[in-house]
Amino acid sequence: MAVRPKTTRGQARRDQILRAAETVFGTMGYADASIADITREARTAQGTLYIYFRGKDEIFAELVAEMGRLTRDVIARAVAKCDGRLEAERRGLEAFLRFVAERPELYRIVEEARFVAPAAYRDYFTRFARAYRQQLERAQRAGEIRPGNCEVRAWALMGLAKALGERFVLWDRDTDIEEVVAVAFDMIEHGLAA
Repeated sequence: MAVRPKTTRGQARRDQILRAAETVFGTMGYADASIADITREARTAQGTLYIYFRGKDEIFAELVAEMGRLTRDVIARAVAKCDGRLEAERRGLEAFLRFVAERPELYRIVEEARFVAPAAYRDYFTRFARAYRQQLERAQRAGEIRPGNCEVRAWALMGLAKALGERFVLWDRDTDIEEVVAVAFDMIEHGLAA
């Protein structure tokens, strides 16, 4: 496992390495990135990197886990004061897409993790889905949403957000996120039936 620094200075250096790795992996991809690229971007010695990480695979997996923590935190803050599950869906989707727009390299790392670090990729989505399912179950018990399989719903809603993030944020940087959220939320709220 990656070493957690005991000092503020050590934590700052570790974070500096992670931010550099985020840029390098997110722009070059895992296969083309090297430790030398990361340390050059971080403006630190290779030996310093090895104080905190065993290699680029460990750094990559740490970035996937970090994306999971950050995403869950961003969405939790966005939905904290919502008046119901449907409002939480709208606000959560918007918060997610805005976060992807702010940190596109980190999102690309998660996408690449499917092939580079499949265990980290699976853990990222499984943790998210577990919490999402629980929130949907609470909303279902409260009568805020109709009865149904909350596990399937959680994965379907995550898939929707993932695809929208890729198409309308990574591929098209000039997208009106509010418009994308409005259209997607209309479908979430009303379905496709005429």
